[in-house]
Amino acid sequence: MGKVFAFHGGVHPPENKKQSTRTPIAHAPLPKMLYIPLQQHIGIAANPVVNVGDRVLKGQLIAEPVGRISASLHAPTSGIVRSIGPHPVPHASGLESDCITLETDGQNEWIEHQGLQDYTRLEPSVLIEHIRQCGIAGMGGAGFPTDVKLHLGDDHIVNTLIINAAECEPYITADDMLMRERAADILSGIRIISHLLRPSHIMIGIEDNKPQAIHALEAVLKGCELNVDIRVVPTKYPSGGERQLIQLLTGLEVPSGRIPADIGIVCQNVGTATAIHRAVHFGEPLISRIVTVTGDAVAKPQNFEALIGTPFADLLEAASLYEGRLFRLVMGGPMMGVTVAHDQIPVIKTTNCIIAASDEEMPQAPPEQPCIRCNMCEQVCPVTLLPQQLYWFSKGREFDKARNHNLFDCIECGACAYVCPSSIPLVQYYRFAKSEIRTEEAEQRKADHARQRFEARQARLEREQAEKEARRKARAEEAARAQQSRKSTEADKAQAEPGNAAPAASAAPDLKQLKTAAAVARTKLKKARDALKNAEDKGLDGIDALRVTLTDLEQKSEEAEQAFKAAEQAEAAAAAEKGVDLKQLKIDAAMARAAVTKLERALTKTEDEQARREMETELVEARKKSDALNQSLSEHSPA
Repeated sequence: MGKVFAFHGGVHPPENKKQSTRTPIAHAPLPKMLYIPLQQHIGIAANPVVNVGDRVLKGQLIAEPVGRISASLHAPTSGIVRSIGPHPVPHASGLESDCITLETDGQNEWIEHQGLQDYTRLEPSVLIEHIRQCGIAGMGGAGFPTDVKLHLGDDHIVNTLIINAAECEPYITADDMLMRERAADILSGIRIISHLLRPSHIMIGIEDNKPQAIHALEAVLKGCELNVDIRVVPTKYPSGGERQLIQLLTGLEVPSGRIPADIGIVCQNVGTATAIHRAVHFGEPLISRIVTVTGDAVAKPQNFEALIGTPFADLLEAASLYEGRLFRLVMGGPMMGVTVAHDQIPVIKTTNCIIAASDEEMPQAPPEQPCIRCNMCEQVCPVTLLPQQLYWFSKGREFDKARNHNLFDCIECGACAYVCPSSIPLVQYYRFAKSEIRTEEAEQRKADHARQRFEARQARLEREQAEKEARRKARAEEAARAQQSRKSTEADKAQAEPGNAAPAASAAPDLKQLKTAAAVARTKLKKARDALKNAEDKGLDGIDALRVTLTDLEQKSEEAEQAFKAAEQAEAAAAAEKGVDLKQLKIDAAMARAAVTKLERALTKTEDEQARREMETELVEARKKSDALNQSLSEHSPA
């Protein structure tokens, strides 16, 4: 049998298992409606590939996996798809989730299917993909897609394969009955897993309260070519936890934040092994599972093989429910299970037990009392945490401290709450803290993504602004060079003409300078008038001198204005001789510059890539037009 080690803590709640093991596994009656949730596993929900009104056959794919961590779903029987939408699902939140509602037709007509002839001749990747397409997910825990675990051998050295047959939680006997009646199927599944992972040692961990299952396994293992060792462990909750079973069988502890494969170990459940056997040898997807229906409120507690999507009500009816005695309906065991609101919730791939409890069996929890710091929770914690400290941190919303005290190592087994004399629902506090931390992390990821997008946008705007400024400088330099070249050319022509010995005296007047001189003269004249008026109003001295100055400034202003108008008329006449409307040319150039500015501003505000490309094309054309008009204006304007 081999050595069995121990783990810290643990409790011994009443087992209540014998009630449901008195009869063999029965086939549950076919319900009228099946409700198949799209999210039955860890990871991303499956995506429907059928439509309302479609007729599907048993085993037909109805939802495909999305991403690496996901699992496909198949029709548990033949029928018509009646709806795809929200329906109550087995979850602690009590909320609804998307389900495919299938109306059964009673024909149970299979899609064409067949097993693999010789899986040992296939490439491991092909065999694992076949298992993935059959929708196999872990049937003893959180529903982790099995194909992902089978790929662990790609980048880990797997020394030990552990088959979890402990089934430590009270009331649940689904795996026990499966081992008693279908041990050969389990061994067949173990062979397939061993072929893929190539472990040097295989251990089946089972509690000592299952003697019939142990005998059944020993019988099928006689003459087995695999190095399989049955390890019988003492009955103690939660010995069926993955990390606890690893410690029991190997004496090794999985480091915090790591997975068993990091220390060379992979765990699989007996139910998962059976599902792999059915998928490989018969081509059957995971469309049913063994479910324990028990509790004082049913007359015939037993195990049923139920189709995925079967409402709890149908199983309770098959177990002869006492309506008047039902006080609480629990999915799972009494330690880690959740109370569900009503009986229309469906069976999913991870549903292993339904407890119809009476008031005496599972009474209302007593009121929560203050913590007395008795330390009993620490003594029973199988993960060697400090439940009392985690409770204070969770209650006080000190989530960073809770995380630093390894909150996420908590397996939510409920052992601490079971022994708490103050009736504190410790697991609920831990779940709340985990949920808040995950929410904060999700919000932080969103904020980081938004910050990255903002920084990328700012960098793009700065880059565009720098490019715009560079283009503006290039245009200015080009215009300056063109103007300088034109002035040099005109000066050379003027010097070459006869009678132009004094080119400066006969050169065309500078219109810009004349305009500036006229504006300055007007400004000085206005100031002189204001000064004279102020002196006359206040009777100040020097009024005569101010009048003389004003007369002189009026004359100079008139001369400057006349010179400017004369030069402007000469410019217009020169342009007219060349067939150019200078005034219209100036208007066109100003409008072109305005169009360029407008497009540049619109481009900085546009996020859509298609719109940006179109605007950039328009902007190139607008700049060409503006540059051409400005060049023409420079050529026809005097120096």
